[in-house]
Amino acid sequence: MTTERLDKIIASRCNLSRKEARLAVRKGEVTVAGNTVTDPGFATAPDAAVTFRGQALSTQQYCYLIMNKPKGVICASTDKRARTVLDLVPEPLKRKDLFSIGRLDKDTTGLLLLTNDGAFAHEILSPKKEIYKTYFAVLDGQVTDQTVRNFLSGVTLADGTVCRPAFLRAAGENSAYVKICEGKYHQVKRMFGAAGLGVNELKRVAIGGFALPGDLKEGECKAVDKSVLNSLFFAKKAVSVHID
Repeated sequence: MTTERLDKIIASRCNLSRKEARLAVRKGEVTVAGNTVTDPGFATAPDAAVTFRGQALSTQQYCYLIMNKPKGVICASTDKRARTVLDLVPEPLKRKDLFSIGRLDKDTTGLLLLTNDGAFAHEILSPKKEIYKTYFAVLDGQVTDQTVRNFLSGVTLADGTVCRPAFLRAAGENSAYVKICEGKYHQVKRMFGAAGLGVNELKRVAIGGFALPGDLKEGECKAVDKSVLNSLFFAKKAVSVHID
């Protein structure tokens, strides 16, 4: 079984710098399998029972979080001027190596995934996987049948960029659901802009077959087991037929 330095484990799982983690270990604030360990380089198994200042740490190497992102928060690890999504993660769930899978604009709300599992993130973001993201948009005009056909054919943006086919359905007089499997800069807003429509509100409500939980309030975040996210890889081609 592979092992890691104890200070590295503490730094990663307690959102500390390596220097802070080493100091905590040397001060006797860490136990492994019930025994106090003061050597920062102590070889520790990933599934070892580790406590920090009396609190048991997760034995999982990777973590998976879902967040209902609010407005005014950016998808970045750190920022000196604005709050980031990592600032919203509750202390018990914070990990040094957390990052968001993809990005939502500062004024876009809704479903966001965070993890420290780079391979999993790559699977979600790879265009080859065709994992569609579903958005609910409040517009300043109406979606027509021609708009729907244009989205399905592949919208050409103002700069000449051609988007992959997207699935659009009117949801009211001035609102719609749209599904895309790309992540170009401000893509949804630019696609509607190419159709002469402005976006007043935008919320991501699903990724693949995984929908934003109705009981997760804006700004809230919770951990889920990776198996719960298996539905991410469903609902691909079928989106042309049905949009929830």
